[in-house]
Parts: sequence; C-alpha cells; structure tokens
Amino acid sequence: MPSFARKVSAYFIVKDAARAIDFYKEAFGATEVFRMTDPSDGRIGHAELRFGETMMMLADEYPDFGALSPDTIGGSPVTFHMDTMSTDAALAQALSAGATMLRPATDQSFGERVAQVLDPFGTAGCCRKPSSRSRLRRCNAAGTRTSRRECHSPWSARGGRWPASVPSGCTSSLAVH
Repeated sequence: MPSFARKVSAYFIVKDAARAIDFYKEAFGATEVFRMTDPSDGRIGHAELRFGETMMMLADEYPDFGALSPDTIGGSPVTFHMDTMSTDAALAQALSAGATMLRPATDQSFGERVAQVLDPFGTAGCCRKPSSRSRLRRCNAAGTRTSRRECHSPWSARGGRWPASVPSGCTSSLAVH
C-alpha cells in the first residue's frame, strides 16, 4: 500500500471557513497552503492549513453533502491537541484571536502544562507543553524516539518554527481526538 494511503488528516467543517482560516493563522500560527472557492456562491469548498508538519483541511458547510459544522449539529465530539513551547503563550495568543478559555493553563500530575480552548467555530482544543519531567526529557536523554506516543516534540505556535532544543528524530503534532 502506498505510504500516502496510511495518512490521516483532520478535516473540519465550519460556518464561515474564510474567517476560520484567518482565526487559525492568528491563533495558532497556521500557514494556508491551498484554498478552493466555490464560484457559484463564494463558499470555501476545500482549504488546507499547515501547523508545523501537520496538515489540517477545512471547508464551509455543504448540507447537501452531509458536511455540517459543530454549530449546526449542536457541538463536536472531536478536539484538537497542539504541542507548544509555551502553554501560557499559546493560550494567550488563542484568546487574543477570539477563542474562549474552557480550562486555564495548569500543571498536570503527569508532567505537562495543559490549557483548553473553544475556537469560534465550535471545536475544542488543548495546548500543552511537556514539562522537564515528561517525555521531551526522556526523548532528549534517549537521543531517539522510543515510540510515537512517548516522544512528540513541542511545536512552536509562532509560525511552526522548530526551537533549537528539539532533539532530532522527534516530530511536531496537531493530534485530533
């Protein structure tokens, strides 16, 4: 099977995709890669955003195709999860761009600092920074990635730039749950 067939990407359906693209760029440093606008009504039929090495796709609602936003169906069971160098800075940036805080930045017993927000389009998300006790330290000590779950490296919310301290062999992530 070709490697591209094993890739899974998040596909968000939203009301006002153009505004959502602007929000994700401002709030999380996403880069717009592609946009296809429906010439008949101006809706965005497909767009692609890059967060570090992760691709997210999104589009306006198309009810005739079953593409409905969280607003239309009363919420979403899907959340996004973004690694960052600073949970507090990522949270402040998201709030400044229009997100609503669901959970303030808090140090967790498992060694990460986590905050949760709701974007203006109905999708909840977490920003987290591994603490010095967590998997980033284990990844640095090992010099390699022991497992995908153990060694995701932090991703900078400011333009997807890699910090100098990221060990080789680790990857950025925007996980969708």
